[in-house]
Amino acid sequence: MTSALSLPLLFAMIGGGWAYLYRPERRSALLLTLVLFQLLGAWGYRQEPSMELLLLLAPLALSVFAMLLHSLLHVKDTKSKS
Repeated sequence: MTSALSLPLLFAMIGGGWAYLYRPERRSALLLTLVLFQLLGAWGYRQEPSMELLLLLAPLALSVFAMLLHSLLHVKDTKSKS
């Protein structure tokens, strides 16, 4: 399961980080997609638990959480300025 999910999860982490930084108008759709990738990885971990898959899922979960938190804080700042 790790070999089947390693490239999609790495692509989600790298591509998601790039898209989050350079495509701010599409952040909500991007965050939804990254959460779905995280759920896919969690399903794979549930089917076949391994330390390698967990070590691949942990940075993705942290990056998605950081992007979501930044997005929520940024929207709050934008609304207070206008």
